[in-house]
Amino acid sequence: MKFALFYEIPVARPWTDKSEYDAYKNTLEQAVLGEQAGFHSFWTVEHHFLEEYSHCSNPEILYGAIAARTSTMRIGYGVRLLPQPYNHPIRSAESAAVLDLLSDGRVEFGTGRSSTRLELEGFDIDPHATREMWSEALEHIVNAWTNEYYQADGKYWRMGAPRRVQPKPLQQPHPPIWGATSSPDGHREMGRHGVGLCSFTVGVPPEDLTHRLDLYRQGLSECTEPAGKFVNDQAATFTMVHCAPTDAEAFADAEESFPWYVKSGARLIGSVADWLEEKSGRLDTYAYTAETAKHDKEGALDHLNFEFLRDSGSAVVGGPERCIEIAKRYEAAGCDLLLCLVNPYKIPHTKVMQSIELLGEHVIPAFS
Repeated sequence: MKFALFYEIPVARPWTDKSEYDAYKNTLEQAVLGEQAGFHSFWTVEHHFLEEYSHCSNPEILYGAIAARTSTMRIGYGVRLLPQPYNHPIRSAESAAVLDLLSDGRVEFGTGRSSTRLELEGFDIDPHATREMWSEALEHIVNAWTNEYYQADGKYWRMGAPRRVQPKPLQQPHPPIWGATSSPDGHREMGRHGVGLCSFTVGVPPEDLTHRLDLYRQGLSECTEPAGKFVNDQAATFTMVHCAPTDAEAFADAEESFPWYVKSGARLIGSVADWLEEKSGRLDTYAYTAETAKHDKEGALDHLNFEFLRDSGSAVVGGPERCIEIAKRYEAAGCDLLLCLVNPYKIPHTKVMQSIELLGEHVIPAFS
């Protein structure tokens, strides 16, 4: 199992004029240390409007800065939002190709469709069309990368006549493609498309990943026409990770930020169910959000605490030995790449840097 750094780029209140500046500068410094520590890759989300939770709305600028300061660590879109009008597929193809050239072929192209009301409604997106738009956009992106000239002619995007989409990526036939999902049926869908899986095991034990990976592998076995020119059968999951010299120090560092992240993320996802009930009375491909909304209404999220996350192994937190022990459970579940969310809310920069160093010194070598 390989390890990656994963970022939302939270900015906790109270804000100052430098809060966002510091958040980005700290992330950049942590990424450079991550390469030195032996992390396989660096990934961030693309999110919009999510105050405190994520201020990472245009990660490509950050990717370029990281590419210029590193040489071996791969750079992952975690993810590029594909529905209209987040990102036009031709612009997505161009963007990833430029980054692939500048990074000497280090791009991992993760994709997704979005799962919060603030973002979907804020961009006036039809939630019932997002999965269909994701699939069509991915087809346009791959064809733009791999054909000398290409003419998009689909339901959501058209070009009118063939054009050369340029530049082309360095990696041939194209960068590895990934798809993010939270729902059980989404795991199978990613397998059917033949793309790498970006799953979510935030707030649940590593063993919960096993069934999701079974669905993904089932989908891979059903894949007859992969979305890309090759099948990417790697499975990644992301979880909160914090390592300190002792268990006690790690627990103290993480006890506020870890539950905050799980509760905030769950409420953002649950907001989609409430919105769709108001909007159309049907959830369709966002059916999984109903359970999250139900838990919130029943007060279950209010009772979620750090002790549960710690004791159930629902986060990799502790001294090096404990972190190795929990990470081994992810490996046993079938995870190929563990995306480490090293600052889910307000863990201080110095503590995150220490965690990255300890993970590189003690944890990552235990999986080589």
